[in-house]
Amino acid sequence: MTPRYEIIIFFSDEDDAFVAEVPELPGCMADGQTYQEALSNVELIIQEWIETAQELGRPIPEPKGRLAYA
Repeated sequence: MTPRYEIIIFFSDEDDAFVAEVPELPGCMADGQTYQEALSNVELIIQEWIETAQELGRPIPEPKGRLAYA
């Protein structure tokens, strides 16, 4: 089962790439030359983030669904 964390994807002029962030998982982000590549990359990073947290005995936040930003 794939965790259902909110993913925010935006284009970064500085990096000249799409960046995908997972706000509920601190430091969890990836990039890619296309929107789809950034999404695919961050899905792998989410799994690695969770595996690392488990190995270190750190808590893993429950997905909250859509977060509100304004």
